[in-house]
Parts: sequence; C-alpha cells; structure tokens
Amino acid sequence: MKRDRDDKKKTRFVRYKEGAALYSMCQTKFERLAKDANAVYKVDKLVLVNTDILDDYLETFHIITNYS
Repeated sequence: MKRDRDDKKKTRFVRYKEGAALYSMCQTKFERLAKDANAVYKVDKLVLVNTDILDDYLETFHIITNYS
C-alpha cells in the first residue's frame, strides 16, 4: 500500500482516465471531483488534473469518528 501512495505523489498532473484509475473510481466521478476542487488545467484540448489540489480537497471529506 505504501508503494501506491509514493507512486501517486510522484505524478502531479494526470489526465482524467489515469486519475480515475489512480484513485480507484469511475472517470465521471473523478472529473466531477476535480472540477469541484478547481484542480483542472486546460491547454488547448489537453485537460490535466493537479493531484496535489485534489488531495487537499478530498481531505475536507475526512470523517473522524470518536469511539469512546
């Protein structure tokens, strides 16, 4: 599992298809999250997602449970 995280952190910009596979989700959901996170970069017809921004956005959904 640690190796997967290290590989992900090396790749800062990914295309939608790569990102969906990297984050283990369908491409439609990945595209929506990337847009909601404002992590999308468009150069002509090339669309890239900044995974650093996306990771920070996903952390806002972190659920902390108190098992007392």
